[in-house]
Amino acid sequence: MSNSQEELARATGTKRIDKLDFHTGAFGAAVPLIFFVVWAITTSVLQMSSEIGLVMGAVLGLTLGLFFCKSKWADYAQGLFDGLAQPVGVIAMVAWFYAGMFAQILQVGGLVEGLVWIGAVTGLEGGLFVALTFLLASTFSTAVGTGYGTTVAFCTLMYPAGIAVGADPVMLFAAILAGAVFGDNLAPVSDTTIVSATTQDADVPGVVRSRFKYAIVAAIPAVILFAIFGGGGTVEADQAALTAMIDSTNPSGLIMLVPFAIVLILALTGQHLITSLTWGIVAAVPLILLFNLGKIGDIISFNPDSDAIVEGALIDGIAGYINMAILILLIVAAAHLLRLGGTMEAITRGLVKWIKNSIRRAELAIWAIVALLNSAITINTAAEIAAAPFVKELGEKYKIHRYRRANMLDAVTSALGYIFPWGAPVLLGWSTIKLMQETYSWLPVVEPTAVFPFVFQGWFLVVVMLIAAITGWGLRYQGKNGEELKEQPKE
Repeated sequence: MSNSQEELARATGTKRIDKLDFHTGAFGAAVPLIFFVVWAITTSVLQMSSEIGLVMGAVLGLTLGLFFCKSKWADYAQGLFDGLAQPVGVIAMVAWFYAGMFAQILQVGGLVEGLVWIGAVTGLEGGLFVALTFLLASTFSTAVGTGYGTTVAFCTLMYPAGIAVGADPVMLFAAILAGAVFGDNLAPVSDTTIVSATTQDADVPGVVRSRFKYAIVAAIPAVILFAIFGGGGTVEADQAALTAMIDSTNPSGLIMLVPFAIVLILALTGQHLITSLTWGIVAAVPLILLFNLGKIGDIISFNPDSDAIVEGALIDGIAGYINMAILILLIVAAAHLLRLGGTMEAITRGLVKWIKNSIRRAELAIWAIVALLNSAITINTAAEIAAAPFVKELGEKYKIHRYRRANMLDAVTSALGYIFPWGAPVLLGWSTIKLMQETYSWLPVVEPTAVFPFVFQGWFLVVVMLIAAITGWGLRYQGKNGEELKEQPKE
């Protein structure tokens, strides 16, 4: 316990809880997290999944855990609060707020419209347009760090434009989702990047540098396949509607690539993520005003007639992560109860019996745990948070470097989150396209069950990480001072 925690404990008359006893042993301690996973699966299958709904599931699970606790309920409550106070959840939460503000400001500056403009003026058609859509979606999602935002933005603008120039609807939708996967996995400001790094005690810049090779190996065949099979669309759009769509884009929004580059360079050169994002925001605001891309009111304004009072991109950036911030604190607390109740130790002990001294089996176990939880929980960040404690426990046991653990955790999470038909981003894109059909009656709607086999970046990324686990490609061990080692250190 840190000095500040000890002082707080003395001041409040509380003590830190190191162990809890549960009815049914290790299983009892896992009840809160098991309930949450079952809740997440059920709401997903019923297509009722939402972030606030997941928060409710986590709260109910933690409450249910009380009835399985043999120790004093006061000790259970204190153990729960100890879990809520862990730095990993707080760090991720604050980083999300800054990343959200930055992403919203880039949206105000018209970065999406600028990227769409590039697609429009190139005159590419069919499969080449689909390949370009994948590249632009990858660029945008890497810039703003939100795969969900990328899905909505590109289904709104690039999907109708692509259909109008002969792109295959299924492949075009898949290319948008694949681009979202790329950025969600690689962006320094992505919520999954932040969670994967912080939960494994790793720095974001180092994690991003180390995972670049995996993302590119998956992206190269993906862009080739989109170019080859992305054509063949037969829907004819009204030319006037297409012209109006292209006219709505604005190349001046490309100036927003400057603050994006600033954030990327600062993050990759070792600056703290909060520092990098702050400079990105500071650089973006004057550019928006100078080039007349928006007004100060778009960034922040006060409206006494509004329930929120304060409005604008900065507020939207924070508000978009409030529910997820609460969720990560609750799930981190549930994971802490696993430790207090001995569940983590029991699971690790069972896996170690199978793994023995095989690093390959250890990484295969990590890959399988992450894949299993992501198949069940459709909010990728929530699934990542649930898997993170197991990844850390096994990784530290076998001295796998924290960058490698974070990459295994994030790559599989980012990939599977955009593949399954019941996944939130797939359903989000599908509903966005249905909404756009009201504007463009000729627009075909692609069902989630039709698109999932063709999200190439996602599937290739899952396979790449499986091959990496089997072959040891990219494997690094952790030295005493956190350094990367090619050989496993001796005890």
